[in-house]
Amino acid sequence: MTQVEVPIRCTGVAAVLLKKSASGYQVLLLKRNTEVLRDVWCYVGGSIEEGETAWEAALREIEEETKITQLSLYSSNLFDQIYSPFENYIYIAPVFVGYVEELEEVTLNGEHSDFHWCSFDEAEDIVSLPGNGDVLRAVEKYFVQKDPMSDLHIYTSPT
Repeated sequence: MTQVEVPIRCTGVAAVLLKKSASGYQVLLLKRNTEVLRDVWCYVGGSIEEGETAWEAALREIEEETKITQLSLYSSNLFDQIYSPFENYIYIAPVFVGYVEELEEVTLNGEHSDFHWCSFDEAEDIVSLPGNGDVLRAVEKYFVQKDPMSDLHIYTSPT
């Protein structure tokens, strides 16, 4: 019997944005306004374009989806993953963490209909996709409860 492998595709990225407030760190969630996953609350995500590294795609997607440009970006060493039963592949996306300046404003593009800065507990209750809550808890543990490892730092916006 010949074994068949399920292919793995890594064509996109995800980014969890954090903003410090008086009550602690807040997480940015976006409500999708697209054909796929309409009305689902999630963090920033999108495709990697030709010539980009994954972290460059994360910065571009953050700016496109939120207009946020002032941040420090880290690799989280976490991954979003989804199995597509109709196309029989596993989609995997590296997750990045961005620390956003407190005064940065969110301006949505057409991909999302709403946004919400919320606590980790609230975010975990709001996200819909299995696995998103696990990512949020790991981000909270390694990027809020602890200082992130300097080796994971990728980029800080020029001021």
